[in-house]
Amino acid sequence: MAQPQPKSSPLNELCSALPSLPTRLQQVGRFVAANDYDATTRSMRELAAVAGADPASFTRLAKALGYSGWDALRAALTEARRPEQSSPFSARTKGRRTGPHADVALVADKLEAEAAGLTRISHGAVANAARALRDAERIWIAGFRSCRSVAELLNYQLRLFRSEAVQLVGGSGPEDLDLGAFRPRDAVVVIGFAPYSMASVLSARAAHRARATMIAIADTVSAPMAEGADHLLLFEAASSPGFFPSLTGAIAIAQSLAAVAFTLGGAAARQRLEQTEARLAELSQYVVEKG
Repeated sequence: MAQPQPKSSPLNELCSALPSLPTRLQQVGRFVAANDYDATTRSMRELAAVAGADPASFTRLAKALGYSGWDALRAALTEARRPEQSSPFSARTKGRRTGPHADVALVADKLEAEAAGLTRISHGAVANAARALRDAERIWIAGFRSCRSVAELLNYQLRLFRSEAVQLVGGSGPEDLDLGAFRPRDAVVVIGFAPYSMASVLSARAAHRARATMIAIADTVSAPMAEGADHLLLFEAASSPGFFPSLTGAIAIAQSLAAVAFTLGGAAARQRLEQTEARLAELSQYVVEKG
């Protein structure tokens, strides 16, 4: 019995169809093929403006390829970019080590890998991103699922001295309302590692659409939520042994961003931090240690 042929990707379909398309649709098709990420993140009108084409030509292109319209083709392009990884955590597991000190050895290997990963974080890249945070009118922080803890940590530390300007995406209501509130003078921090949450990708797309400054804290340069980022801060997630990728580097980057942004804020940031501390003391948020 013949095996079914794998379905061709929409980009392959597009490239195969190019020679048979009218000249103008060929030009639009080549633009989409060369800018497939933009095709999934920007509106049809924005794409048309960049390509120097009529927006309707994108609809005609999609229909020529057998899709009902541009939205259907864009959905297919988006789906094709989704990583295929059904067991991202269990696939990392290895056979249990043997010997009287096997478990201790695993801890040692893990800590060694974590420490080595920290040394490979780019100091300059983090400092440049912190300057972008300092210059932004508002700061949005997007982290979902296991990355939520990193986002909440960065949100908390920045709010200690910029409480009026920092917002956790989805922190006070449906996240789509926050995505629609991004503006050009905002900075959007998106955190993610494989397997990437769709919410992180949608946050990155919204940042691009709004022309906000996008800062990606990611595990690889090819992370879908990091494409087109103004600042890419890489951390090692997969090199650490264990069934779950490591967040140590992401946490270190988040804390470094907050520390440098505070320092760049100068006397004004220090004054706001002191005001926050005074309020916390007044509200008795901390246990008073007895001498």
